[in-house]
Amino acid sequence: MRSKQFVVFVMLGVVIFLASCGNSPETQIYNHLEEAVHLEVGFQEYQDEIIQLEQEEQELYKQIIELGIDELDKIEELAGQALSSIEERTELIKSEKESLAASREEFEKAKVLIEEIKDEETKDQAKTMYETMTNRFDAYETLHQAYNESLKLERELYEMLQRDDLEQEELQAQIEKVNLKYQEVIKANETFNEFTTKYNNLKKEFYEVAEINVKYVE
Repeated sequence: MRSKQFVVFVMLGVVIFLASCGNSPETQIYNHLEEAVHLEVGFQEYQDEIIQLEQEEQELYKQIIELGIDELDKIEELAGQALSSIEERTELIKSEKESLAASREEFEKAKVLIEEIKDEETKDQAKTMYETMTNRFDAYETLHQAYNESLKLERELYEMLQRDDLEQEELQAQIEKVNLKYQEVIKANETFNEFTTKYNNLKKEFYEVAEINVKYVE
């Protein structure tokens, strides 16, 4: 069984707005974009916890497959620990989704302001940036669904391992299902990361053409 390598990139934030532009549409958009970043602060924290739990589960799985059939009690114990880990990740994924939903709600407040931008180059840059971020949020929905499906398959796997009548063929078939779903998760994760990187770059470019002077978080 392979690791999902569920690592996502986070949005680029700024630490200070160095030049004031009054109450222009560009300034208001800036405020919404950076508030959206702020609302995703917990997102990285959830990611760190999820990755740690994944690593612990992988170690439990390695221990299980090294045990013999006559060590069923130990297998059941380790499988139980893995199931607890899955429940923890399920809750973290819920919290993660809530963080992204709040970020999206804030970000979408910028949409109407984009139409108020007078400079066409700046407006076009803002529209491209907005579309990319929307694609990023949509990509997360795909990732979230695939990850939840993988958790369901993992849960079924460890519940199987607690049975004393488990057949090898049944176990192998479930492992194959888990691995196939892992590949979906990894692909969805890569897509999400690609949109995150693209958005970060486009946001920088927007601030430049809008002449919004900022200092970025390292």
